[in-house]
Amino acid sequence: MDLYTLLLAVPAILIALTFHEFAHAFVAYRLGDPTAKNMGRLTLNPLAHLDLMGTIMIFLIHFGWAKPVPVDPRYLGNPKRDMMWVSAAGPLMNMALALVTGILIRGFMATGLAHGQAGNTASMVFNMLYLSLYINLALAFFNLLPIPPLDGSKILAGLLPNRYASTLYMIESKGPMVLFGIIMFGWVTGFNVLGVVIGPFINLFSNLFAGI
Repeated sequence: MDLYTLLLAVPAILIALTFHEFAHAFVAYRLGDPTAKNMGRLTLNPLAHLDLMGTIMIFLIHFGWAKPVPVDPRYLGNPKRDMMWVSAAGPLMNMALALVTGILIRGFMATGLAHGQAGNTASMVFNMLYLSLYINLALAFFNLLPIPPLDGSKILAGLLPNRYASTLYMIESKGPMVLFGIIMFGWVTGFNVLGVVIGPFINLFSNLFAGI
């Protein structure tokens, strides 16, 4: 990633991560859990959500993380169901951001602003929107993978019958190691396993939302 692209990507990354974590906190609060609000996480201030090491890793290996939003299931009326919705809120927020970005991209393309000279304001905004679309879709579908501690694992737990609870607990304890191993394998070998899995979904929704 060159310096120009990096500078354009920073706002998109900050917005994607901040809105993702805010959505978790907001839905948890609406479902009865004040934990995140009491810890200052019910905010759109990026500083409340960013993890220093996770942010650095985004730019080093194109994978990173924000601070997880704390959720106390004891406050939830139906912990199993409500945790599923709290977990789904982050990826759904990123999908919504991707949709809005896609509409803006279509507007730029329809007016011809997307084809301006490189370096002018319109071109820079279009490139930023393009990066925002990709980043939000990548964040959404990555987090939907059913591998702990990703949101998809909690969504899956909410959908499966209670008799699978012990199996899910065992997987949850090994999930972070498996996920880290997959990421490091891709970084060392250059073969992006996660990209192969979520890439088709990113391409599909890029086409649906933005026509690209």
